[in-house]
Amino acid sequence: QVQLVESGGGLVQAGGSLRLSCTASGTTLSLNFMGWYRQAPGKPRELVADIARGGSTNYVDSVKGRFTISRDTAKNIVRLQMNSLKPEDTAVYYCNADDRGGEYWGQGTQVTVFS
Repeated sequence: QVQLVESGGGLVQAGGSLRLSCTASGTTLSLNFMGWYRQAPGKPRELVADIARGGSTNYVDSVKGRFTISRDTAKNIVRLQMNSLKPEDTAVYYCNADDRGGEYWGQGTQVTVFS
């Protein structure tokens, strides 16, 4: 089993920055993808960015050039640096990871961007 704990959410003015962190614990040796999803009120959960064990990354178009995902495989940490935040980035952000045993989710952290 894998446990994911997020930190770093909060309230920020449009144009500002936040950094989210997620630490994985438990059986982490075989984790493949780690990433971040978000869910705004009344909308489905969407992938924001993910990063493979080998380092390749994937971003949703709406955050390209503004968000950067990084991963410290040795420490089982994945981070999401969010710059130039917009009100439409407001959502609960969830850490996600997978291995051959399944898919795991964190509890979520709220990000609120006000104009």
